[in-house]
Amino acid sequence: MSGRGERPPAPEPLGAATVDAHTHLDACGCETAADVVAAMDRAEAVGVARAVTVADDLPSARWVVQAAHWDARVSAAVALHPTRTADLTDDDYAEIERLAADPRVVAVGESGLDYYWDYSPPERQQPAFRWHIDLAKRLGKPLMIHDRDAHDDVLRVLREEGPPETVVFHCFSGDAAMARECADAGYVLSFAGPVTFRNARSLREAAALVPEDQILVETDAPFLTPHPHRGRANEPYCLPWTVRGLADLRGVDDERLATSARRNAERVFRLDELTQPRSSVTPGS
Repeated sequence: MSGRGERPPAPEPLGAATVDAHTHLDACGCETAADVVAAMDRAEAVGVARAVTVADDLPSARWVVQAAHWDARVSAAVALHPTRTADLTDDDYAEIERLAADPRVVAVGESGLDYYWDYSPPERQQPAFRWHIDLAKRLGKPLMIHDRDAHDDVLRVLREEGPPETVVFHCFSGDAAMARECADAGYVLSFAGPVTFRNARSLREAAALVPEDQILVETDAPFLTPHPHRGRANEPYCLPWTVRGLADLRGVDDERLATSARRNAERVFRLDELTQPRSSVTPGS
């Protein structure tokens, strides 16, 4: 294979295990339990011990809950992506609420606001975002936020509704000032491949100042593949490049950053409290 669809070669394994805090295994081409196990085997071989696979619509929400019951290394996050909110029904909300209550679902997400695409107008996105905030509070689960070109409104809606106990900004894309505001509010910031891009100056400045106990790492696979493989297919096993890039700009070693991100993910998502999957497949089978 060649071109954009080709997966990069495996990176050098990390010296300490970490967690991919946000990925889309279904969009990575996983369909069956065997596919999920194979993807997680590739990840575990380079030090990515766990992954949170995230839904963006109803079919994806149904699938990620299944996937979290196929492999103990996988947990799920369930919500309706802001770009999917134009024509939601009461039945759609009811099904998301039912799926989000599953014991293998560790967050309500990804929800938020996206003003880059025009699939759904802000007047439909914002009520859906408010509903997801309330759902996270009622379930006692973290809220995983998607924020694209909507920083001010995302922060305003959170203030107006009152945030859940735990808020995670997935693929944080703000500048240093926003990072300070989020950190002061107690929010957790998750960084993906763009933090390794040399032209992402504002983002890199933001990532350098986030407190160590408020930082996560993610792939957002199959999107946002980190340097030096930008533009190629992404998967959880690619996370070590982001870990190393983030560690370098923060002036710490890879092992420290990987360990901090793992401990934060375990705390934020309560990974060590998860019930065992109903139908776990033996890793490596």
